[in-house]
Amino acid sequence: MIEIPSKLEGVQFSLYRLEQDLKPRGYSIGDNWDYDHGYFDYKIDDKVGYQFLRIPFKAIDGQLDSRGTTVELGRPFLLSHKYQIGIDEKGDDTGVFSSMVNQFQEPVDSDASFPKEYIDLGKSLVQELEELLL
Repeated sequence: MIEIPSKLEGVQFSLYRLEQDLKPRGYSIGDNWDYDHGYFDYKIDDKVGYQFLRIPFKAIDGQLDSRGTTVELGRPFLLSHKYQIGIDEKGDDTGVFSSMVNQFQEPVDSDASFPKEYIDLGKSLVQELEELLL
């Protein structure tokens, strides 16, 4: 994980406005959200695992699944997830139910090193966000 200091840290926005501004630019709300916090993710690459720019946010009033929620942005960071390659060959498959539950692999390294060639790209993405939102 590589943190990127930003003028966006501590700034509050309507979650609805952020979604309207960021989704058309390739950002999505990451799957790892809760009612009081979440992340906007921008996938930089997916050749060897996944590399993301992640913008954390927390609810200031309301919950993330409610209308009119205000959120505060945290410090952006770059994150790599490296996943297992190949088919699970453990031989402990217990049928259809198991395949529904285990359809996603666990990361080999959920905090993998971040490719140096994408660090400057991540910084420029944060700079673009600052220009867009501030």
